[in-house]
Amino acid sequence: MIDLYTAATPNGYKASVMLEEVGLPYEVHALDFAAKQQKEAWFLKINPNGRIPAIVDCEAGDFAVFESGAILIYLAEKTGKLLPTDPKGRSQVIQWLMFQMGGIGPMMEQANVFFRYWHEVYQPAIDRYQNESRRLLTVLDDRLKDSEFLAGDYSIADIANWCWARIHAWSGVSVEGLDHLQRWLDAIAARPAVQRGILVPPRRETPEEQAKRIESARTMLQR
Repeated sequence: MIDLYTAATPNGYKASVMLEEVGLPYEVHALDFAAKQQKEAWFLKINPNGRIPAIVDCEAGDFAVFESGAILIYLAEKTGKLLPTDPKGRSQVIQWLMFQMGGIGPMMEQANVFFRYWHEVYQPAIDRYQNESRRLLTVLDDRLKDSEFLAGDYSIADIANWCWARIHAWSGVSVEGLDHLQRWLDAIAARPAVQRGILVPPRRETPEEQAKRIESARTMLQR
């Protein structure tokens, strides 16, 4: 059994999609950011950085893994799925995984902050992060021109990048003209395991609840 500590975010979905894809049993522990559960002492023992997702592998002596990319690699190696074992194939997957971890994720996250959550409109920052996010999505599109998936067969690299690229509209980034990217987005969205994974943890918000969540995020950013 895997204990999954998560929330409804792109990084959180990476872990739940992966767990669904590899078919491991898991129990969901949804953390309440507004209550700062991710900063409580019990959780910091699992992830010293106080972020989600994190997992605890109960079958491996309650072994904790934090950082979404590390979780993907751990689960792939545990199950022998979605990560090649030959050096070149493995390297290709990890290269595209790191592309997301170091590029797509941070840039789109900052686009979200300044476009959706910042307490005032700061257009230079919005432009900077939206433009860089679009550039990185173009890199994915160029890669997908010659490959069905990012590193040959469907892999953890696709899961990681898809969980962020799918929210481009929330970040205010257009994918118009990126036909290969759009084809890839649709193909992965059609996978049953992916459809299940992005519903973990469940979140069905009314417009009022969404407005409250956004205001809470803005408040936390100013602290």
